[in-house]
Amino acid sequence: MALLESLIGPIASLIDKIIPDKDARAKAKLELLKLEGTHELQSIEARLSAIVAEANSKDPWTSRARPSFLYVMYVLLLTALPMGILAAFSPTTATDIASGMNAYLGGLPEPLYALFGTGYLGYTAARQWGKVKGVDR
Repeated sequence: MALLESLIGPIASLIDKIIPDKDARAKAKLELLKLEGTHELQSIEARLSAIVAEANSKDPWTSRARPSFLYVMYVLLLTALPMGILAAFSPTTATDIASGMNAYLGGLPEPLYALFGTGYLGYTAARQWGKVKGVDR
């Protein structure tokens, strides 16, 4: 439960930044506080504990899996920069490359995208927890 208690504050501050409407923000925070004692919150804590355990693992393959996956995603996103330059000189080639990339990315299964989102959020939560506990700097 200590893990979850340390996450309530950061989650509440995220709610402040994400939800502009004051009433909706208050409702979201109230729901967060309601979750604090429920079984669902304990389930979330168990999942976060597993993520933290993996992130703190001494096994280099386990502890580097999430950051490596994020780096791959960053590279995919950063390819937009050279593609923009290529489009200035050869719009047809850039369009053909973009069409090929769209076809490839469209062929990936939806659960893979969900896995990325879950991994990204879990890694971020584990890093925040480590910083709060003073383990990570």
